[in-house]
Amino acid sequence: MKNLWNDAEAEALVEAYAKKGVARDLALRVYTTRLLGGEPRLVLHGGGNTSAKMRVKDFVGDEWDVLCVKGSGWDMAVIEPQGLPAVKMGSLLKARALDRLSDEDMVALQRANLIDPSSPNPSVETLLHAFLPHKFVDHTHSTAVLAIVDQGENSEALIRKVFGPKMGYVPYIMPGFDLAKAAAEVFDADTSVEGLILDKHGIFTFGDNAKEAYDRMIHHVTVAEDYVAKNAKPAPKLIALPKTLAKPADFASFLRGAVAFDRGEGRFDRMVSDFRTSPSIVEFLNRPNLAALAKQGVSTPDLSIRIKTGPMVLPAPDAEKLGDYKKAIREHVAAFEKDYRSYFDTNNALDDVERTMLDPMPRLSLVPGLGMFGHGRTLKDAKIASDVGEMWIEAVRGAEAVGDFHPLSAAELFGLEYWSLEQAKLASNKPKPLTGQVVLVTGGAGAIGAATAKLFAQTGAHVVVVDLDAAKAAEVAKKAGNNSIGVGGDITKPEDVRAAFDAAVATYGGVDIVVSNAGAAWEGAIGDIDDALLRKSFELNFFAHQSVAQNAVRIFREQGTGGVLLFNASKQAVNPGAKFGAYGLPKAATLFLSRQYALEYGALGIRSNAVNADRIRSGLLTDAMIASRSTARGLSEKDYMSGNLLGQEVTAEDVALAFLHQALAERTTADVTTVDGGNIAAALR
Repeated sequence: MKNLWNDAEAEALVEAYAKKGVARDLALRVYTTRLLGGEPRLVLHGGGNTSAKMRVKDFVGDEWDVLCVKGSGWDMAVIEPQGLPAVKMGSLLKARALDRLSDEDMVALQRANLIDPSSPNPSVETLLHAFLPHKFVDHTHSTAVLAIVDQGENSEALIRKVFGPKMGYVPYIMPGFDLAKAAAEVFDADTSVEGLILDKHGIFTFGDNAKEAYDRMIHHVTVAEDYVAKNAKPAPKLIALPKTLAKPADFASFLRGAVAFDRGEGRFDRMVSDFRTSPSIVEFLNRPNLAALAKQGVSTPDLSIRIKTGPMVLPAPDAEKLGDYKKAIREHVAAFEKDYRSYFDTNNALDDVERTMLDPMPRLSLVPGLGMFGHGRTLKDAKIASDVGEMWIEAVRGAEAVGDFHPLSAAELFGLEYWSLEQAKLASNKPKPLTGQVVLVTGGAGAIGAATAKLFAQTGAHVVVVDLDAAKAAEVAKKAGNNSIGVGGDITKPEDVRAAFDAAVATYGGVDIVVSNAGAAWEGAIGDIDDALLRKSFELNFFAHQSVAQNAVRIFREQGTGGVLLFNASKQAVNPGAKFGAYGLPKAATLFLSRQYALEYGALGIRSNAVNADRIRSGLLTDAMIASRSTARGLSEKDYMSGNLLGQEVTAEDVALAFLHQALAERTTADVTTVDGGNIAAALR
């Protein structure tokens, strides 16, 4: 592994932080922490920590010996000084004399001794850092080191052979007080060691300065890499694949539906999928013993928080037998769920602790011949699962190259996955109402579309913003946030509609809610209007809605978790206005269309509703049109826009709220919600 230390870069960071009052040691601690955190083969999504011992002043000027240690929630790759909260050393060191210390009391002890009480929780391995005497301590879950430690009964012998006397050996103990004491005792037995190898866990290195601790980490990781490279067994013969492999898009939405957790009564905890592939990934997934390796579990215990007990392995997808393959997906998910429930029940029965089982769905699906799908309640979580999958592959490949992959047993893994500290963290993380759901909005760059995209994203959904103007669609998606995407396309063209839904499947794995919003109005007396213009209006204001709904139902059926169709129908569908027949006629048909979908697809859990909005500032009702109409009626623009029973202007945000209400109203279908401030002539009866 390449050593990335650069004297000039280190000094530049020290100088920059000195201007902010940050001490040199802490600045260098930040520098090397970023070097470690930026390498996924060392640190991945929270799996690692660093520390530095120094003296600091508190708010009243008193000086303390402290341990500045990585705080919970901070990404080591982009850490700042405040991500290394200072904890008073005196009390931490006294704790070593205790016979036992519960995890909850350990956290309380650490928080009680923070210099700044607003700091994040110090790492769960704070005491291990404190009990070692060195000024700088680094800890990673190097995949190369995991290849050495994830062996069977001979792991200790192999560890001692590979690393020699320069590294101490610590048998597996769950992170916390007991591990900290055991690691300190190993060091005390031989104070000449440069670090510690933790069986089934990872590596610690230390030094008198930041560079020394970092150099030692890179050196010993390189020792592990070199051993694996020089002693690797021949790669196994790969499996035979079907003549024609199905594409990810052929079954992605089906897989996404299969891994959604069914809570009963038509309610699902949906997940987003992230597909990942490369020649290296595919080569590994084509091993004949892939299923057995996945059954062995995760390469380091903290990964259970990301991918549970390990990956789910699917068969290679035969394009000529896609129906059979989809059946196999359901069977494999059911088997994974059954095994997970058994794992929980068996280990949960071993003590009297009350636990609530996490959902039993897989978070990583391996597909020979193609690649892998990470699953998560958000796109971020799904991508993390894919990242973890890549590092799992690297660690397992190395372990198999020099021996046999034997990570921590399921029984020992259970202690970490259902660790009280992790349970408390999960309990405090309440999902938003639309977390895990994907929403597609047409006419997304318009006033109503943009407001709807923003509101749905704020409520937890990932949004696909579709608009004729691709650049504006991308801009709206960026402003909406939550990893939403913009897609350009003309929705009067079936191929563009299909492409928009394909983009949703490629990015998120599927679609759950569709807001069919795009439309445009043309004026003219119905008896005089050009036939081509009327047909043009029907193409956009009716047939495009049908095309969008058809594509949505296609995916809803694949997922098997229901779905929501929402149509922007307009008050013209109910209360026609003079010279707007070309707009009102197709909108009336669209209103009827929404009810037809409710009637015919309710049995599949698909709900269909419409919004009847009027007088909204948008691409349909422009500022010029508002000025023209208000002048013609002898009204001010304000009076014209608030000409309703409530006497208030209705906005695009009000329409978005109506769409959101319909999306969340689980027992409402065939509904038409009026958003116009009150217009009796347009009220449904």
